[in-house]
Amino acid sequence: MEQALQVLPQSPIVQFTILLLVILTIPPIFERLQLPGLVGLLVAGVVLGPHGIKILSEKTETMKLLSDIGKIYLMFVAGLEIDLQEFSKTKNRALGFGALTFILPLLMGMSVGRLFGYGWNASILIGSLLASHTLLGYPIIQRLGVVRNQAVTVTIGATIFTDIAALLVLAICVSIHGGEFSPTVLAIQLAALAIYAAIVLFGFDWAGKEYFRRTGDEQGNQFLFVLLALFLASVGAQIINVDKIVGAFLAGLAVNDAVGNGPVKEKVEFVGGVLFIPFFFVGMGLLLNIPAFMDTLTSEFGLTLGIVGGLIISKFVASLITKLLYRYNWNETLTMWSLSMPQVAATLAAALAGLQAVNPAGESLLSDAVFNTVIVLMLVTSLLGPLLTERFASKLPLPKANLETATSAIWWESREPRFDEILMELDEESPPFTVVVPVYNPLTERYLIETAALLARHESGVIVPLSIAKAHVHMDEPQLNGALKQSRRLLDRALEVSQEFNASAKPELRIDDDVAEGISRTAREQHASLIIMGWSETTGLRARLFGNVIDSVFWSSHCPVAVMRLLDKPINLHRILVPVKNLTPQAVRVVQFAELFANTHQAEVTLLHVCDRRTPPEQIAQFESQISNILSKVAPSLESTIKTIAHDDVARVILKAAQSFDMVILRSVRRRTAGGLAVSDVTTQVVKELTCSMVLFGEPHS
Repeated sequence: MEQALQVLPQSPIVQFTILLLVILTIPPIFERLQLPGLVGLLVAGVVLGPHGIKILSEKTETMKLLSDIGKIYLMFVAGLEIDLQEFSKTKNRALGFGALTFILPLLMGMSVGRLFGYGWNASILIGSLLASHTLLGYPIIQRLGVVRNQAVTVTIGATIFTDIAALLVLAICVSIHGGEFSPTVLAIQLAALAIYAAIVLFGFDWAGKEYFRRTGDEQGNQFLFVLLALFLASVGAQIINVDKIVGAFLAGLAVNDAVGNGPVKEKVEFVGGVLFIPFFFVGMGLLLNIPAFMDTLTSEFGLTLGIVGGLIISKFVASLITKLLYRYNWNETLTMWSLSMPQVAATLAAALAGLQAVNPAGESLLSDAVFNTVIVLMLVTSLLGPLLTERFASKLPLPKANLETATSAIWWESREPRFDEILMELDEESPPFTVVVPVYNPLTERYLIETAALLARHESGVIVPLSIAKAHVHMDEPQLNGALKQSRRLLDRALEVSQEFNASAKPELRIDDDVAEGISRTAREQHASLIIMGWSETTGLRARLFGNVIDSVFWSSHCPVAVMRLLDKPINLHRILVPVKNLTPQAVRVVQFAELFANTHQAEVTLLHVCDRRTPPEQIAQFESQISNILSKVAPSLESTIKTIAHDDVARVILKAAQSFDMVILRSVRRRTAGGLAVSDVTTQVVKELTCSMVLFGEPHS
């Protein structure tokens, strides 16, 4: 028994189980203490590692593999999340700020390294560690609605330049450290790196687009293709003697266009954020020697202060020069500074690569003191940066959205007519307002059909109750016959409800392999203006990995989708709350849907805008004036009230306000991550805790 207990911790299965337990339990505890979850993973690594209770070791093959995968996955997601379209809009200014916020910290880090006795190669690498940045503040600016502010988009675009440049410096420094330096060797290395980067960026981009085009909705194979691209690029980087994180980042940029913001990207980020990236941070904790770490803070305090202070000062100077060049105001300048300050993804991955880079003499490129200082740098900047972003970004004016296309007509009339509709108009009248209602749950069917009937009757349209029987290999299977009988019963009941409301109905029965695809295809065939679905509570691991029917319909549908959880008859829902974050075409179309629903039975709508506590009163007044002006154009018949509340907890305000309303209409917003780590989402929290009826309104992806 004792022998088994001694051998047990060395088992790969046991190590993996311990890691899963840590990832599941530790981050939520630290987040409750208002600390980043990744700090908890680092602490767990220290406690469980060789300098703690010695359950895990960074020297085992299991930890080496999982930590390496986490490291390259972190850089891959960092490349995958960069918005290339936003970069192209302000590329000149982004390159200008990117060059400044790269070169100045690089020079500062080199100076600090030389001052404390490090060689030129190590000093240059120390400088490159300060030159990149991680957009930890992105969820904050997204919540505040200032993502489209030019200073913000310039900072986001600069991430591409700083990360690529920092990783190139790392590649060259590691190469020089591993062999004898000569101009010829350096030239060959740079040429190999240029050829490799071109193959990855252009070859993988073409292959990704072609593969995604040919495979359509085969999300499983597309997910595997993305993983293959990641590991192929990492292996290729090692072949040319470049650190694998360089290849991972380039692979993320390369498949960015092909993946887009669809379900495959969500699955890639989910797997990374839940499994592999946390493994990396636990592995970082295993490397931390607490006595040596404390010694660094005392005996090497000057080095720590020089690197941390040098980063903060150099990033500020870069933002200040950008202010003078492009005439940004102080709030924009300080927001750029705070966004470019956090050092997490590229910095930690590069620091670990430098620590593990050993020359033939057995010397590491970076010392333990520098590695420990980088941990301090990460902790300080990951806490200070988002705090400053919250403070300064809240004072930025909300950018004016281009709402011309959104205010020209209601959503089902604002799109370009399809070719088949043009032919139909030549032949006969254009298709009426059509609502497709998939019916599969007898308990929720009636309220959904009643809602669709109210909407269709108001617009002189038609309902298409839809029931889908899952296909079998043999069409005479008894299970299929039973499913068809159940479907016919559901459709008969839907027809009866439609007749009660004097609404025209056209039931559809379909046999299909995939329920979500059957719904989307039927909606397209019927020229649907809207799909109404019942709410599903499927939010477990399988749903997160493979998606549920609602996710798939949201993704593939050509028209808006309204997912409803109705606790009362729709005709009894008279007080409707619509949270409005900022003025975008998408937000306007949610208001249009609220108007349509309210007009069917004379309900009242309240628009709720939750702004930051530090928002100036004149900015609040300006927002209310703009939204009133838009409402007069897009929803002239809507009886509405605009209410603004200044508070930091948006979800809590919505939930409290919802207690006085019969229904809340929310806009479906896809989750994003920062640095590969999942971030909280207001909509998710509200949906989870809401006690009244609810509609989740989502638009087609395209």
